[in-house]
Amino acid sequence: MQPDAGFWQGRRVLVTGHAGFKGTWLCAWLQELGAEVTGFGHPPRYTPSLFELIGFAKGPAAIEGDVRDGAALTEALATARPEIIFHLAGRPIVLEAYRDPLGTLETNLMGTVNLLEAVRATPGVRALVIVTSDKCYREPHQACRENDPLGGDEPYAASKACAEIVVQAWRNTYLPPRAGIGIATARAGNVIGGGDWSAHRLVPDLVRAFASGRTPVLRRPGAIRPWQHVLDALGGYLRLAQALFTDPTRFSGAWNFGPEPGGEWTVAEIAAAVSRRLGAGPWQTEPQPSPVEAPLQRLSIERAKKRLGWRPLLSTAEAVAWTVDGYKELLETGRADWLRDQIRRYGDRLGAREPRPVSAPAELDPEVRHALSTSG
Repeated sequence: MQPDAGFWQGRRVLVTGHAGFKGTWLCAWLQELGAEVTGFGHPPRYTPSLFELIGFAKGPAAIEGDVRDGAALTEALATARPEIIFHLAGRPIVLEAYRDPLGTLETNLMGTVNLLEAVRATPGVRALVIVTSDKCYREPHQACRENDPLGGDEPYAASKACAEIVVQAWRNTYLPPRAGIGIATARAGNVIGGGDWSAHRLVPDLVRAFASGRTPVLRRPGAIRPWQHVLDALGGYLRLAQALFTDPTRFSGAWNFGPEPGGEWTVAEIAAAVSRRLGAGPWQTEPQPSPVEAPLQRLSIERAKKRLGWRPLLSTAEAVAWTVDGYKELLETGRADWLRDQIRRYGDRLGAREPRPVSAPAELDPEVRHALSTSG
């Protein structure tokens, strides 16, 4: 289950969206493993910037650009010559997608198409992990499996379902596993971790409000989500990339990464846990919450557990504790040394577990094809 430092040592890796929340954590972990990391995307957008505070000793080399610019993406791949790509760039906020649906589709859908086309023009890419979302499912109230129908009742969800469809189309038509490249989509639940300052996300909104002495306002305190720590999600991405690189035929497809059953807490439960850990006060409920969001989202992670040997290491309570501890360090010291400390601590806990081998299916999985044929 532990990412193999021997595999990643000296490996050329490109991360789109490198300066974002998950991108920063992933670049830091890859560097701990000895990879040669190149980032592509916008510079940091929030202050304080976790990406700047972490103080990368050797980079990563950063190429500024926008995934909507296909020519820039192709040039970046030609420069970096990556063996493995993690595609994290995108517009991740549901409420912002309501306000700018065109920009969301241009980035999340056409940005993915541009990357796939850039990969077609770049020799040497062996594995591509495209991060979409658990919101790509048409019926999110059940414990969604990778072969469940895709859909989207609002622009963000629709953009991620569309990205899933084009990935499958390009994999079938232009970039088949038999050509030596593994392409997978990763559908993670609600990821939390210290240093995320995105607007309209629960934990950053809570921390900002408590830190400034304001009472936070919750849109939908009864909504249930599959919460997980960023290191659990990224551990799945790393494990998936290794499997794709080794055997693209058996591991290409869609993969869910989320908490164990029971890790789906309500928004109010997360808010209460954050408040207790911060020693902060109460919250209040927004009387007229903005656009409709699914009241319940759940993921089945059985496929990743059985075939990748991956499972979440941190409970939801631990995920909240690690997250709040990171924010407290940021707010009290203005430093981000704790991020690497948490990565090493997480790695130590992974290493203490009995290893679980990667288990490949007997043949190429038809799950995504089934999902596409039953969606719409």
